[in-house]
Amino acid sequence: MNSQSPLANAEPGNTEKGAAPTGHKYFPGWTMLGIAATTQYLSAPGQSFSIAIFKDPMRATLDLTETQYSLAYAAATIVSACLLPFIGHLLDSWGARILLPLTATGLAIACFFMSQIETLTGLYIGFSLLRSLGQGALTLISVWMVGEWFERKRGRATALAGFGSAFSVMTIPFINNWLITHYGWQNGWIFYAATVAICLILPGIILVRNRPEDLGLHPDGIDPNQKIEIEEQDSSKKFKGPLITTTIESWTVRQVLRDPTFWKLLSVITTHSLVGTGLVFHQISLLGSHDVPHNWAIRMMSFQAICATVLMFPAGWITDRFPSRYILFFSMICLSLANLIILTLPALWLVVFYAFFLGLTGSIFRSTATVVWINYYGRMNQGAVRGVAWSMMILASALGPLPVAISVDYFGSYNPVLILFSIMPLFAAAAVWSAHPPRLFKNQDETKSEPVV
Repeated sequence: MNSQSPLANAEPGNTEKGAAPTGHKYFPGWTMLGIAATTQYLSAPGQSFSIAIFKDPMRATLDLTETQYSLAYAAATIVSACLLPFIGHLLDSWGARILLPLTATGLAIACFFMSQIETLTGLYIGFSLLRSLGQGALTLISVWMVGEWFERKRGRATALAGFGSAFSVMTIPFINNWLITHYGWQNGWIFYAATVAICLILPGIILVRNRPEDLGLHPDGIDPNQKIEIEEQDSSKKFKGPLITTTIESWTVRQVLRDPTFWKLLSVITTHSLVGTGLVFHQISLLGSHDVPHNWAIRMMSFQAICATVLMFPAGWITDRFPSRYILFFSMICLSLANLIILTLPALWLVVFYAFFLGLTGSIFRSTATVVWINYYGRMNQGAVRGVAWSMMILASALGPLPVAISVDYFGSYNPVLILFSIMPLFAAAAVWSAHPPRLFKNQDETKSEPVV
C-alpha cells in the first residue's frame, strides 16, 4: 500500500523532461470534474438516502423486522469498509480510467441483482455489492479524480463535484418513491441498473484520463512558471489559508497512521458518518414520531439537499482560504444542534432548522472533509490514505442505523439515541480543534499559503 505511485517523480511545480508543452486552450480537468459529479450522483443506489426509501416496501415483501434489515445493511457496510483500502491502493496504481468503467459495470449488475432478491441472505449479498461499489468505490474514484486534476482550486472543485451528490440527495428520494409507487421496488432497481450502465461505463472508457501529467499538463491547468510569477508578485502578502502538501512531500500510509492529526480528523468524519447515516436511514419514521407527515419527511430530505447544494460552493471557497480544523469544528457544532432540535422539537416548523443544519454539515463534509486528506498528506498516495480513512468512515456508517433501531425496538423511543447523537459531535469538535496540519518537512507552514486565483 505504501509503494511509490507513478506520481513519485511528477511534482506539479516542476515540469518533467520530455513532457508535452501545456498548450491546451481548454483544461481537461473540467471534463473530469463533470464526470466526477455524475459519478457522485449515480453512486445513489449504494447510499443511505436511496436505500431508506426502499426499506419499508422491501421489508414488507421479505417479511423482515427493522433490526433484521438494519443488520443486513450494517454487515454489508462492514464488507465495503474492509475492501476500501484495497480499492484506494488500486486507484493509485491503475487510476480512474480503468476502475471507473469496471466499478460502474459491477454496480449495474448489483442493482439488477437487488431486483431479484427473495430472501434475507440475498439481501445481505445485494447490500454488500451496493455499498462496496456505490457508496465506497464510486465515491472514492470521484474525489480521487478531482484531487489529481486540481490543487490550488481544490476546495472549490471538490465542492462543484459535490453538487452531484447534493442533487442526488435532493432528487433520488422522490424518484425512488415515484418508481416504487407506480412500478414496484423490483422495477426501481432495474431502472438504476440501466441508468448506471448507460451514464458511466462508456464515458469512463472514452473521456477519463488519470492525471494532468499524462497529457503534459499540471493541476489547475497552470504552468509552474506562472505559479512562480504569482508567488513573486505576492511574496510580501501573508495569505492565511490551508496547508497544501506538495507531491514530493507526500506521506506514506504508515507515516499517516502514526500521525495524531490523522486520528483527530478521523473523529469528525466517523462521527458525521455514524450520526448522519443513522438519522437519514430512519428519517421518515423518526420525523413521523413527531407527527410529521410521510410526504413532508421526504421533502425534508430534499430541503436538506437544497441547503447543502446552495452552501456547497461557499463551503469550497472557505476551504481554499481558512484552516480546515476550524471549519470541521463548526460542522460538528451544527450536527449536535440538529440532534437537539429533533430531540425536543417544541414546534413542527422547527424541523426545517433540523434539515438546514444537516444540509450545512453535508456541504462541509463534501468539501472540507473531502479535501483535507490530500491537502494534509499529498497526492502520491491519496487513494490509499483516503481508502484507510474512508473505510473507518464506512464502518461508522454501518453502525449508524443500529443504535436508532435498537432505541426504538428496545426502549420504544428515539430519545435515548438522540441524546447520544447530540453528545458525540461535541467530543469530535474538541478533538479536531487541536488538529494542526502535520509537518513531515520543515519548510511547510500553515499560515503562509499561496493565494488562490
